[in-house]
Amino acid sequence: MSGGLAIEILSAVSYDLRRPMPAFDIDSYVGRSRAVDLAAIDWAAVPRHPVPSEALRTMRFMQDIESHTIIYLRSLLATRAIDDPDVATFLACWVYEETFHGLALQRFLEAAGAPVGERALPRGREPWAKRIEAAATAMVSKAWPDFCAVHMTWGAINELTTLTGYRRLAALTDHPVLAELLDRIVLDESRHFFFYYRQAEIRMQRRAVARTARVLVDRFWAPVGSGVQPDAELRFLATYLFKGPDGRAAARKVDETIRRLPGFETVQLLEAWMDRHIPHATPLDEPARDDAVPEPARDAVHEGGRNGHGNH
Repeated sequence: MSGGLAIEILSAVSYDLRRPMPAFDIDSYVGRSRAVDLAAIDWAAVPRHPVPSEALRTMRFMQDIESHTIIYLRSLLATRAIDDPDVATFLACWVYEETFHGLALQRFLEAAGAPVGERALPRGREPWAKRIEAAATAMVSKAWPDFCAVHMTWGAINELTTLTGYRRLAALTDHPVLAELLDRIVLDESRHFFFYYRQAEIRMQRRAVARTARVLVDRFWAPVGSGVQPDAELRFLATYLFKGPDGRAAARKVDETIRRLPGFETVQLLEAWMDRHIPHATPLDEPARDDAVPEPARDAVHEGGRNGHGNH
């Protein structure tokens, strides 16, 4: 779009990033913060519609990452992020809403005949690489007073990637109950994105801060779920959601949106990551890793669940 960029989240929700940045009303956000209403979803109708096995595998990844939010918060509590009252208040609502996203996706998978089961590695037993990453993040936070700028930028990238992934999943599955559920989740994710984006925009008005944040993002950013789920699962999800012209266009729009931030005009993110890790001709036939799929759900991944849609 010439002259600026508008982000449409749902048909009735959009953010126009061409306009001067509005203030984020944290009190209003807290007042609207709610868990996804699980009682409002017609779970009994889920098995009446086919769910492709690829979608089930993708949702299992998403469910695990949403449920991992409490671990992300644990890492943030060791940084300067919680010193800002607005950020600390936002994070309290963020972890509450994200936790219910995980519960909602878990409920859908159960209704579709593909229950999640127990996690192969308990969340409290993170790999050493993730522990080292958390320690390094805490050290950067202590050494750099403007650490919150890169945290807000990172959050904006990941929230926009996440809500874009949910929209792609809804478009690919054409499942009415899943579409309703994802609309509710995307509404939350869009508010999260808006907070992160505006905070990043405000904090990076100083060129030195923007330059440092850009260096850190260029060097260390990877898509949501990296290091938490096996690389094979991340590649599968990215291929499924962002394959073809529509998928590539969605990935490109994520990058173009983040390029509106100060100092990020030429940043290479999601589309560049896909070019490096996923050849354009990659088929969706990479088998699920056993350590990524809980035992009760493995048959559902390979057979398409009780609905028997493994050929989709």
